[in-house]
Amino acid sequence: MTTVELYLDLLSQPCRAVYLFAKKTNIPFHFRLVDLMKGEQLNAKFTKVNLLQKVPALKDGDFTLAESVAILLYLICKFKIPDHWYPREPQKRAQVDEFLAWQHSTIRRHTSQLFWLKVMTPLFVGQQVPPEKMEAASLEMSTTLQQLEKKFLQDKPFIVGEEISLADLVAFTELIQPVESGVDIFANRPKLLAWRERVEASLGKELVKEAHETLHKMKTLKTQNMDPQVVEYMKSKALSISSGRF
Repeated sequence: MTTVELYLDLLSQPCRAVYLFAKKTNIPFHFRLVDLMKGEQLNAKFTKVNLLQKVPALKDGDFTLAESVAILLYLICKFKIPDHWYPREPQKRAQVDEFLAWQHSTIRRHTSQLFWLKVMTPLFVGQQVPPEKMEAASLEMSTTLQQLEKKFLQDKPFIVGEEISLADLVAFTELIQPVESGVDIFANRPKLLAWRERVEASLGKELVKEAHETLHKMKTLKTQNMDPQVVEYMKSKALSISSGRF
């Protein structure tokens, strides 16, 4: 069976989605670490794999591919994957597609914003974000979570019915990001919390824990040990996000 190369840093939510999917479905792959905190996504070697200089990326022989959703769908096409991940039934598949199209500018945007405000800005700028900025970001996140519950999850065990799909996997990896930074977005949301527990059980708690080890280590990261150019790059990005240019 062909073995693909996956270029990942498990600090990244989309990278964790690809990693969890590949591990859970027993896809043969080589893990190629691209350390974001060392700026390895910007070097010439990785740029040959992905001109966009972002992770995740995939290499299959001479073929390369960027963007996590595209990578997930490619893996489903290439390998024999259980149908529930991306159902063949047209309406169920369309529901997965609908969620994947929606989440990028909603869930992903707001969870990333919370993480940068709570963790990355203090780390790279050296000061906490004003409380009103955190409150505004939390309010936006709350609106998105209401939409997730009412529009997509409803009263189903999973987003597309009785079994886990790519929609649940992508949502889960995004929503855990702010939780790990100390923002409990599942508080007072019993339906969403129960869904999270079902997703974790479906993926396997040990695998979920393994995939999040890199994120845990962010709490002990020090900029003194990092390349000054990378620190300046991250500082610029943090200032941009904290000023609302996200």
